[in-house]
Amino acid sequence: MPQGEGETVRLRPPRNTLNERAVGWWRVQWLLLTALHVVPLAVLGALIEPARFWLLLPAAVLAVAGAAATVLFPLWWFRTHRWEITDDAVYVRTGFFWQEWRIAPMSRIQTVDTVRGPLEQLFRLATVTVTTASAKGAVRIQGLDHELAADLAGQLTRITRDTPGDAT
Repeated sequence: MPQGEGETVRLRPPRNTLNERAVGWWRVQWLLLTALHVVPLAVLGALIEPARFWLLLPAAVLAVAGAAATVLFPLWWFRTHRWEITDDAVYVRTGFFWQEWRIAPMSRIQTVDTVRGPLEQLFRLATVTVTTASAKGAVRIQGLDHELAADLAGQLTRITRDTPGDAT
């Protein structure tokens, strides 16, 4: 798409990866999600003898599927999630089969937030949320080192303050 006189903007993959600790954070999330389903089935299977087979079988299947997801998905996500901040925009790319590119021009940014949930705090990670007037919603960069996230929020605040436009 033409940008200016003789200048063309080309979409390229964002340069930055997430923090390596994001893999552990995602794995703990998968383990908790798996346990949320497996533990009640296993407890009920241990307590209700007539239904033991019908409760322990799905518990075992879910445990194996959850263990596989815990190992594979976080590595896959780490390889496919990218982000970058330039003077012009915030770029985020996620997904493998269904790739999603989110680009938030600096002139459209309304707010910049940093969020750290309990697990993110445990892994010293944070999420930067960039809110724009887009109907698609906010642009999120998850799995950042918490200090880097704070620096990015400050940097984005300075850049958007100095960028002309009304962010609507």
